[in-house]
Amino acid sequence: MSLLDFCKTLPWQAALPLFLVENLLVLLLAVGLGYLLQVGFGRARALGPLYQPVSAQEFRFAAYTLFLNTGITFVGFLLWRHGYIRIREDVSWRVLLDFLVLFLGMDLLMYVFHYGIHHSVLYRWVHGLHHHYTAPQPIDLFVLHPLETLGFGGLWLLLMLVYPASLTAIVAYLVVNVLFGALGHCGVEPYPATWARHPLLRHLGSSAFHFQHHQDDTHNFGFYTSLWDRLFGTYADGPEQK
Repeated sequence: MSLLDFCKTLPWQAALPLFLVENLLVLLLAVGLGYLLQVGFGRARALGPLYQPVSAQEFRFAAYTLFLNTGITFVGFLLWRHGYIRIREDVSWRVLLDFLVLFLGMDLLMYVFHYGIHHSVLYRWVHGLHHHYTAPQPIDLFVLHPLETLGFGGLWLLLMLVYPASLTAIVAYLVVNVLFGALGHCGVEPYPATWARHPLLRHLGSSAFHFQHHQDDTHNFGFYTSLWDRLFGTYADGPEQK
């Protein structure tokens, strides 16, 4: 029995707590990876202060994000069960195409959403919470206003509704999404300095790239790449890229 076949038989009463555990593991792994990067690269590649204590507010909003992400996962599960979201099980060259569509598609959608938040009243009411932390720590990846969490989750569900990707590509994208999130909020730059001069790798969204956004919120709205910032004139070098 395949994973999708198993999920088809899973009652919602069992699926919901399963998704909660899944999202809790993602949170713990992402935050743990961020702190491992701090320990591994230390002050030699630090972008700002490291090992900052976690406040009660950060714990509280990370918990909100956990429960909302669980709800978003559950909504996606229901949409799939009712045939609105289609997931293929084939493993072929199309997996690479699917991954690129998900990776670049979400990068563009999140860039537009992120840019829009910064240029509307939503910045003060919603996104300003995340920018309260000018030198982000690993847990700050999950310190988001609930409306922002729902917005990003809605973009993911929208892309899934319009593009029937393969399960392998979806899993690969979700893993990469967590890796980039942890990287962007770890407070150190693990990328080799030579990558900033590489014709392809320099377009990846490094830790310094996102750290610069927390320092200057008029630039670097992208997540996985700097492509859209370079294209639309909102790119700025990070502290390790100058």
